[in-house]
Amino acid sequence: MHDFSLYVYYHHMHGILQFNISCEDGAYTADGVNAPIVTFGYTFEELQQNIREAVTLFFEGEEPAALGFAPSPSILTSFELPTIAYGGKA
Repeated sequence: MHDFSLYVYYHHMHGILQFNISCEDGAYTADGVNAPIVTFGYTFEELQQNIREAVTLFFEGEEPAALGFAPSPSILTSFELPTIAYGGKA
């Protein structure tokens, strides 16, 4: 493929796997925003490892492009704070 063709090809793919993180009842949950991946951990460190493992399993035996992702997508997490954590003030 020519450079421009590669740009157009990869431009339409996700370069980032995004997860929303929440904490409830003593466990952290990661919910995939742009991929059907959900995992949890009792510590943030355990959650990070479980996200990596879940992503590996998601891509196992598949080409990322076949699933709509660039060859080596980054992982981005967003942590949701419950209302009581900041006193309900915006």
